Amino acid sequence: MDHRPVGNVSLQAFADAAEAFVRTVALVGDRWDAPGLGTWDVRALVGHTGRSLLTVEAYLARPAAAVEVPSATAYYVATSALAASAEVEARGRAAGADLGEDPAAAVGVLAARVVPLVAAADGDGLLTTAAGGMRLRDYLPTRTVELVVHTADLALALGLPPDPPPAAAREALAVLAELAVTTGRAGPLLLAATGRPGALPPGFSVL
Repeated sequence: MDHRPVGNVSLQAFADAAEAFVRTVALVGDRWDAPGLGTWDVRALVGHTGRSLLTVEAYLARPAAAVEVPSATAYYVATSALAASAEVEARGRAAGADLGEDPAAAVGVLAARVVPLVAAADGDGLLTTAAGGMRLRDYLPTRTVELVVHTADLALALGLPPDPPPAAAREALAVLAELAVTTGRAGPLLLAATGRPGALPPGFSVL
């Protein structure tokens, strides 16, 4: 079978999102214990975000026998209950602790290892994800979404404006828009995006 790399657009989006994450983490300084997101401090938020890189690496080492989840949207639908679980919160804290004494350096090493690994992989290759077997090219956009959204969370925690790279932002917004349509949440999202007051109910999320 011919090797088919991940599409240029998706790979660029992922690589740019990873670079922006590394760059933002480098600005944390001594604020690792500051509030991050929800119950997470900054260290846990960075740890959770770093798992967007770690899971790609781990799943590439776990080939799947068949496609069970056909798209990024299907992945998010399948994992919606898991995403809100206490297990995810605990894993974030553990991942933050695993970054060691120099978390910023650890994140840089992680990104430098994983992005070339993805670039060299077969985009049609099957990997075993938390939701089941997927093609790499279908799974990778979910990792770009996570990197983009949580890097924005980190920027806010540090008092910085969220400013995702264009290719990464386009990929993330495309996935979230499709998810909004699939789950029946497109209407409120469209109204909010066009400045209608009160368009989003409390706690609204497409994830």
